[in-house]
Amino acid sequence: MGAGEGRYPAAVPATDEIKERIEAEVDRRADVLLDVSRRIHARPELAFAEHTAHDLLTNVLEAEGLAVERGAYDLDTAFVARAGSDGPTVAVCCEYDALPGIGHACGHNVIAAAGLGAGLAAAAVANELGGRVVVLGTPAEEGGGGKQIMIDRGALDGVDAAMMVHPAGVDLRSMDTLAIHQVEVTYRGRAAHASAAPERGLNALDAAVLGYVNVAALRQHIATDERVHGIFLEAGTAANVVPALTRAHWMVRSPTRAGLTALKERVVACLAAGAEAAGCEIDLDWQDPAYDELLTLDAFDDVWAANLARTGRRAVRAGDDGAAPVVGSTDMGNVSQRVPSIHPMIAVSPPDVPIHTEAFASFAGAEAGDRAVLDAAKALATTVADVWIDDELRDRIRAEFDLRRT
Repeated sequence: MGAGEGRYPAAVPATDEIKERIEAEVDRRADVLLDVSRRIHARPELAFAEHTAHDLLTNVLEAEGLAVERGAYDLDTAFVARAGSDGPTVAVCCEYDALPGIGHACGHNVIAAAGLGAGLAAAAVANELGGRVVVLGTPAEEGGGGKQIMIDRGALDGVDAAMMVHPAGVDLRSMDTLAIHQVEVTYRGRAAHASAAPERGLNALDAAVLGYVNVAALRQHIATDERVHGIFLEAGTAANVVPALTRAHWMVRSPTRAGLTALKERVVACLAAGAEAAGCEIDLDWQDPAYDELLTLDAFDDVWAANLARTGRRAVRAGDDGAAPVVGSTDMGNVSQRVPSIHPMIAVSPPDVPIHTEAFASFAGAEAGDRAVLDAAKALATTVADVWIDDELRDRIRAEFDLRRT
């Protein structure tokens, strides 16, 4: 299955006894894991500046005896830790960046601590079960695409499967994702006195506003599962001066990369028309890397759901029992297009509390977040074990992966 060639012999069956031992490894480290989660939550750090989180996580991994590379793949706040000497290789991804202004409103402290716990629990039995675990510290998920940068530099070489878990308001088998590409738009005009000589100016704010209005009209005529949204970053400095420069930030989303490419062309036409109407120049700076849609695999999600049930939780599909989908974009989509992956959601708040809000941030840093850390770590670690020791499972996952990618 995946990048590792050949079939690995199953050393032992995936018995309840083995899974209970793995879960006990998480419980044994509960105080450490919850301390890490709370400390990351208390000190939110933005993309590529997650130095405290990086050091907290790598310190624990090193203390547990894992081989750790800090600042991995030429990224100061990325890391990789490894355990196990032979067998299938499973990567567990940790995210730990925060959002500007609202901190860990996406609950990345929970992701980091759960991934840490899963990695350590799996490492404790890796040699016995005949598998290898890689804990990847992946910075800059909230814009920056840390995972894709790491992929380009070899982070998934030799990896057979990858996994992570994301907090939400409900336990979902997977997230509903959209491919996304972000762009910074700069309009350049010509300054003039807005009262004495407005005819001499070329109004860059007009260009930005007209571009915005064009996109607003476009949004009536795109697919219901596509999204385009933007803000003004700079809109002039004085009301009596014709603005010579304005800037805007736009996000373009579609369910697939192919759809995203087509939608981007329409958005660019709208933005460029605003510049032409105002007599201004336009520069578009696409923020690479773009994020792929998540490639979900029923066979892999089934394993997660079964192992999560061991904690007393029930992972559902969006729509089951009225469960609302969680829709967004993630660079875990890029990982999932490279190797078989899971990206389930684990509840840390009531269902009516959306992510990316201050209310959600408060739940992620409280007792509900703590429970999610431990439950997710157990379910991830036992899922790692299933992938290691079940040849038929790996074959089913790989077959579905190959079919879905064609």
